[in-house]
Order: sequence, then structure tokens, then C-alpha cells
Amino acid sequence: MIHNFSLKTLAVAITSLSVASVAGAAGLDRSGQDISAFLQDGLYAEASYTYIDGKVTGYDNSYMGIADLSKYNQGNKIDDIAESYDMARYGVKVDVNDRVSVGILYDEPFGAAAKYSGNNNFVSGDAAQIAANADQLVAGLTQDKFSSVADAQAAFKGLQNALANPNLPAEQKAILQAQAQDLGTALGATDKIISGISATTGQGTNVEVRSENITGLIGIKLNDNFQIYGGPAIQRLNADVALRGPAYLTAAGYDAHISSGDGYGWVAGAAFSKPEIALKAALTYRSEIDHENNIDETMPVFAARQGSKIDITTPESVNFDFQTGVNPTTLATAKVRFVPWSKFEIVPPLYNSASGLPLVSYDDDQWQVELGLAKRVAPNLAVSGNIGWDSGAGNPTTSLGPIEGYYSVGAGAKFDLDKNWAISAGGKYLMFGDANGSLPNGKIVSNFEDNDGYAVGIKLSYQEK
Repeated sequence: MIHNFSLKTLAVAITSLSVASVAGAAGLDRSGQDISAFLQDGLYAEASYTYIDGKVTGYDNSYMGIADLSKYNQGNKIDDIAESYDMARYGVKVDVNDRVSVGILYDEPFGAAAKYSGNNNFVSGDAAQIAANADQLVAGLTQDKFSSVADAQAAFKGLQNALANPNLPAEQKAILQAQAQDLGTALGATDKIISGISATTGQGTNVEVRSENITGLIGIKLNDNFQIYGGPAIQRLNADVALRGPAYLTAAGYDAHISSGDGYGWVAGAAFSKPEIALKAALTYRSEIDHENNIDETMPVFAARQGSKIDITTPESVNFDFQTGVNPTTLATAKVRFVPWSKFEIVPPLYNSASGLPLVSYDDDQWQVELGLAKRVAPNLAVSGNIGWDSGAGNPTTSLGPIEGYYSVGAGAKFDLDKNWAISAGGKYLMFGDANGSLPNGKIVSNFEDNDGYAVGIKLSYQEK
């Protein structure tokens, strides 16, 4: 027997799952770039607010050397670096006639918010901590031959005195010259790094990335079941980065302010629906968006300051959204998202000229999957549950966002206020994947394990069918 699952019967359940389904952890992903508002029937409008908070704690790396970039020795405790953040999302969709629909969507697709504090290698501490940092650096840069700057300086002076002996045999002189050169290089690098730390005493590493996106869509129904849609997207992006403490070596004290700038892209997709079983499936592609923003950089170690332009390309993405009626009061949903973060990088000109490396990059691409069920439990009330998985974008990952994806579990509810207005609320618990933080050259600088977070959201919607 085939049941008839009319969308009117299931309407109260349809949007109860999506309120807190916006906590992307891979790369800079945040909103998931959902377009479900445009796929609703009839006139539809929604406004939602989401708050996300996480606990991300770990330990720095007490090994400060660069001879073995993968070496990790557990060091100082790193208190919670995850800054809470919130974001808004809006959408309006109107049917021009039986075949044509138009809509506009707003979201905040990409971002980051992290702040280090306490006594660890990501904070420029007081005089005593800076002195301890200098000893750590010398030990690391000399492969533990010296445990303090004083010992290294004394050894360097001894080598210079020995080399001043005119009767020193040539073979021994060559050996001592090589030792003096290596030790002098380590001491010089330590002095430079300490100068960068000292210029920002009492400050911790901090990063904030913000973006806003407006998408315009036009949909055309080819028949009762198939629809194609597409349109332009405009995106605004800005960021502030402050690198502090000895973990960043010669980049200690680096600052970058990336001013707001707009970029343009496009969206295209296709949807299939079968109303008699409440089935909808949509595949949506978003293009890359190129930005050329003003950037101001400061790098104390090299006594350099520069204002210039930076090119940033936010990644393309593919979203697949699916729902179908299970029985006349139950709806099943699935969401799959793919973002090729391995192609993304942020390359500030001054930072790159000093290091030859990008500031931020990722090794892997992101896959995100979420499965859910919504159940109508009363004529105007539905409840829902969902589970999710995010692959992350590689491990080790950037020290500015040391998480390798997550597992999640969530719940939501939707209440119809009347025949047009509805309010939805939901929450999600996130179990973050363990990750090592690394510098762009691959050096491990931290380890983060057993962290978690949560997201809560609320949405007000209006619909006329």
C-alpha cells in the first residue's frame, strides 16, 4: 500500500532540523551555505540566529627546535582558545508564477575566532617568562647542546677566544669555526625572536575572520517535478591576525589587518520533488569567490611594516540536500557538503616574503554529513533529532584553528503559531576531533585533545502556500 504523505501534513516537521545545523569545523567553514529557504513551497521568509561556543584546550610544545619539525614534547597547558561567536541568516523566496521563483539569501559562511591566554608559547609573557623562552629557544636551536642563553654565550665566547690563537692547527680551526658559526646563528635567531616577543609583552595570539554573503536566486520549474535555479553571489571578507609568543619563531609579534572587501561569484543547482511522498532532493554548486583586499602588516623581528594588497579566494562547494516522508507524520533528511579546502590558502605579502610560506593552508578537503528524523507529535508541533560528522581539513592543522572535524548529535522542535507563522529552536553537541597545531613550515607547536562545544539556534519563519 502506498501512503500519500502530503507536504501540508508534514509541513510542521520540515524545518525543525535546520536551526542549529550550522556549526562547520573544517577550515573556516561556518554556516554550511544552506539554501533550504529557497526550496520551500509558496511564499516563504525566515530569520534565524545561532550561537556557537566551544572548549578547545591543549598543551604547547616544549621542544623549540627546527631540526625535527614533527617532534613533540608536552609543555605548558593552553587554556580554552575558542572564542564564542554568533551569526545570523535570512532568506526570502517568492513565486512569480507557477513556473518561476525568485529569492534572496543572507548568511555568514566563513570565519574564525581564537584567542590564546595564560602561560604558554602562544603568549608574550613578562620578563621572567621571556627569559625562560630565550633558554627554550637556544636549547631547541642548538639541539639541546645548551640549556640556557648564558651557557650558549659563554661557549660562544670560548670558541672566539680559541680561534684567536694564532698557533691553532688548521684542521681544528675549521672545526671550531663551524661550531662558532652554528652557535652564533642560533644566538642571533634567539635575539631576533625575543625582540619580537618583547615588542608585544603581555599579549596573546588572536585571530578573527568574518564574512558575509548575499545570494540572489532565480528558479525555473521545468515540469511538476524538476526545477533548476541559479544566480549571483556577493561576499564580504575581513580579518585580523596577531601572532604572539615564541611558538611562532621569527613571526613572533606579527600583525595583519585585512580590510573589508567584496568579491563576486555564482550559484547553480537543480532540484527534484515528489510531493505525494514529501520527497525533495537538491544539488547546489557554489563557485569560488576572488577577493582583493587591502592589508596592513607588521613584523617586529625584521623591523618591517607594509601596506599592500592581498588576494584571497574562498573555496567552491557542493551541497546535496534530501528529504522524504517515512510515514504520514515522519520525515527523514540528509545533508552532504563538500569543500576543497586543500586548495585554499592565505598568503600575506610581507609574511610570505619573510618566510616563503602561506600564513594559513590546509592539507585535506572537507566532507560533512548530517542525517535526521522529524516527527509531527501534534497538529502544530514537531520534534527532530540528527547526527553529524565532519571530516576536518587535515591533521596537523593551523595553530589558529586546531580542530580536526567533529561528530555531533542534535535535537530541535518547530511550533506553528498559526497557519503562516512558525518558530523553531534547536541545539547541537559537538565532539571535536583531536589535532596537532602546526606552523606553515610543518613544525608541530601544540596538541589539542578531548574538546567539545555546542550550538543553539532559533528561527522565525513565515509561509503562504
